[in-house]
Amino acid sequence: MHTPVTIVGAGLGGLTLARVLHVHSIPVTVYEADSSPSARAQGGLLDIHDYNGQLAIEEAGLTDEFRAVVLEGRQALRVLGQDGTVLLDQPDDGTGGRPEVQRGDLRQVLLDSLPAGTVRWGHKVSRARSLGDGRHEVTFADGGAVVTRLLVGADGAWSLVRPLLSSATPGYIGKSVVETYLFEADTRHPAAAKAVGGGMLIAPSPGKEIFAHREKNDTLHAYVGLSRPRDWFAAIDFTDAAAATARIAREFDGWATELTALITDSDAAPALRTLHALPAGHRWDRVPGVTLLGDAAHLFAPNGEGANLAMLDGAELGAALAAHPGDIEAALTEYERVMFPRSAESATDEMPGLDSADNTAQGLISLFTENGL
Repeated sequence: MHTPVTIVGAGLGGLTLARVLHVHSIPVTVYEADSSPSARAQGGLLDIHDYNGQLAIEEAGLTDEFRAVVLEGRQALRVLGQDGTVLLDQPDDGTGGRPEVQRGDLRQVLLDSLPAGTVRWGHKVSRARSLGDGRHEVTFADGGAVVTRLLVGADGAWSLVRPLLSSATPGYIGKSVVETYLFEADTRHPAAAKAVGGGMLIAPSPGKEIFAHREKNDTLHAYVGLSRPRDWFAAIDFTDAAAATARIAREFDGWATELTALITDSDAAPALRTLHALPAGHRWDRVPGVTLLGDAAHLFAPNGEGANLAMLDGAELGAALAAHPGDIEAALTEYERVMFPRSAESATDEMPGLDSADNTAQGLISLFTENGL
């Protein structure tokens, strides 16, 4: 099977690219390993920034649809000390440039904007190889294959398209996050709900932190960060939810109970997310007929930019292809020329590290003040 543009991965970046190509009447097919849009949870809240993510949405012609799924009031921010003292309480006054949406809702907006059949579900890639002359073949786990003149790897941290361009692989950054959920929070978990407030909570400390969002349907979604070696986490049996919860909570002994409740009172089993990054400034020499976007191209420590950059990558690549009809290489060269330095700059725009002496409530408040956040 031959297809003009082949995208591997139906995340936000790949779908934004597909949408922009569709707007410009450029045929495209997206191949996704998941069996359906609802095959797995799509993560929590995303703040979509006016200087990158929202520009991508505008390029895709989906601003109204995006505004319809924004959760009002969620730009509120609280910074708490370990003892539960509220050190910063910043309400959402409606003027912020980072409205919050559920990742799954935003993904559905993109999916709904594409013609039926654009995304081929249940297509897990097993290999991608060059055929020469700018053509590439993608083989799937079921034995099927496609040949394309333009292959775009939008397949995340462990991209199977990346080896066509780069030998780089993600490395563990020394930190991991444990996710928890508290449902019906206002009635069943009132102390934790009061601590989080209407939007986002951060309770930082060197080597550890508790970060939480108020999501839709009265749900609190917490991210418990710890700077520990992979072996430390590997020694915890996360299949035993009670034991794993107790072990993680022990790292926060002495913290206010309304904060530790975000760990101990979870209504879902704690889920471990190990954090990885590609080498700083990751880039590659131009290879005909193939490129990357999002985490496949520039994976770095979480700093609120990842999804936004993936969408902007997709939008700008789509616009470049539309601006250079019949000249794929000119489009890819233009796209990568802008994408490389932007992603390198964003990789250094991090919050204080968990293992940093600046990862304190006062350090965080100073950062917000200096950057006008």
